[in-house]
Amino acid sequence: MMEYVVRGGVVMVPIGLCSVLAFAIIVERLWNLRRKRVLHFDILNHIEKLLREQKIPEATTLCKRHETPMTRILLVAILNHDRPRAEIKEMIEDYGRQEVPVLERYLTTLGTIASISPLLGLLGTVVGLLRVFEAMSQEGAVPHAAMLSGGIHNALITTVAGLCVAIPSLVAYNYFTRRAEGLVLEIERISLRLLNILKQ
Repeated sequence: MMEYVVRGGVVMVPIGLCSVLAFAIIVERLWNLRRKRVLHFDILNHIEKLLREQKIPEATTLCKRHETPMTRILLVAILNHDRPRAEIKEMIEDYGRQEVPVLERYLTTLGTIASISPLLGLLGTVVGLLRVFEAMSQEGAVPHAAMLSGGIHNALITTVAGLCVAIPSLVAYNYFTRRAEGLVLEIERISLRLLNILKQ
């Protein structure tokens, strides 16, 4: 493996850094976008119990004490429970949109990695091919087939490396973006369900 990195040249350094960063973001998002971690069912069940007992101040305090995307959206519904239902629903949706960037943290970086990795690979390939053709021009004769194929082989290593980083990064970016949006929609549905309890 190290042999390929050396043969790929200096462009393999930023590609390698991109791969490490992408891996770190994917692991972090897999951990922090777990449904159980975002929705905090134990806190949610406690808030629901308090609302069924009409203990609104206690539910408000609990939301403020455990600040998460879910409790921030729930807090909007609880604090405005005396307003018309349509107005509260609009406020919940508005606050939900504000929480999307929190759940999509680092995904812009992951998307950038997915975009630039193939370009870095292409840059490495072009630089490698330039070296091959420069060597050919200095030789002043028809190059040996083995030398030519070896030079092209080395030049293409960076393209392969760039694609190996970009493809999983793009897949992960799309997956996490959809997951974040899905979690916000689920929080909004939970908020509206708890609002129905308050409006009983």
